[in-house]
Amino acid sequence: MIKIEHLRKEYPNVTPLKDVSVEIRDGDVISVIGPSGTGKSTLLRCINQMEKPTSGKVWVDGLEITDRRCDITKVRQKMGMVFQNFNLFGHLTVIENIMLSPVDLLGKSRQEAYDEGMRLLRTVGLAEKALNYPDELSGGQKQRIAIARTLAMDPDVILLDEPTSALDPTMVGEVQAVIRDLAKTGKTLMIVTHEMNFARAISNRVFYMDEGGIYEDGTPEQIFDHPQRENTRRFINRLKVLELNITSRDYDFLGMVGQIEAWCGKSQIVPKQANRILLAFEETMQLFLSLPEFPHILAACEYSAGEERGQWSFSYDGAQLDVTAGMDELVMKMLRGVTEGMEYRWDGHADLPNCLRLRLAGE
Repeated sequence: MIKIEHLRKEYPNVTPLKDVSVEIRDGDVISVIGPSGTGKSTLLRCINQMEKPTSGKVWVDGLEITDRRCDITKVRQKMGMVFQNFNLFGHLTVIENIMLSPVDLLGKSRQEAYDEGMRLLRTVGLAEKALNYPDELSGGQKQRIAIARTLAMDPDVILLDEPTSALDPTMVGEVQAVIRDLAKTGKTLMIVTHEMNFARAISNRVFYMDEGGIYEDGTPEQIFDHPQRENTRRFINRLKVLELNITSRDYDFLGMVGQIEAWCGKSQIVPKQANRILLAFEETMQLFLSLPEFPHILAACEYSAGEERGQWSFSYDGAQLDVTAGMDELVMKMLRGVTEGMEYRWDGHADLPNCLRLRLAGE
């Protein structure tokens, strides 16, 4: 079992890990997902001590490996790591790459290491490449060799840092197939990946990383189908989000229209949806402007790249009031023309208790 307690990692200009505490059970297969720059690879490198944490502790099977007195070399013999860029020795053949660590670190005979290396090459489907050099292999073949080299040390824990990110798309499947088989062996795996379907299929747990830590931890079904937290939901649904804070009737309308147009362009939103997003904002604000007292409004637009569809939510303060009720019919007709659903909700415990959601029409 791996236990992490208040792990923090700082660099001069950024702190990717602020406070990580989690337990990883023996046999867990964990996919680590999240936006770029959220500390996914840093977490793996801190676990195997390739990066020294700024603070916090890591235990592996009851041994604190962040203790300065710990012999990390021995720990790493039971904790293999597969990198993005293979890290094979170019001057050694495939079989020599695999034999090197078992001979040097485990004291195995060359014959024993050779026999085990050939068995592993057959496992990953590359026994015929044993005498080739790395530069004679494709990217997918190199990564399979890197996995076989890691397995040659018979580790209990395997950390895989975006193992398919450097590959041509045609080669991703062959490496994923090897990892799928590896996941069935009972070893503990942590895999940093951007391949969501792969993460769903292979894992029994998923870590979504954001805001300097493990933002949400759950089963694949929870994380991908029923995320509990907002950032997870936005990431899984590939949502682009724009928020506008409007506090006065005299707000900068033209400035906000410019923000919306710029955001639509940056988010590569298809023109029809961009027009609907802009029109829905303009017409809804007409409803608010017709009120005797102008409320504080937080307007948020979400756009799903997968569905090519947008949604506005307008949260506002004041007494319970559905701003669409009894309002100008021409404005409402315009809104109905660009939406396929409008929903009003009241939450008396929220700072902005009124909420109007507009689901924009699709193509």
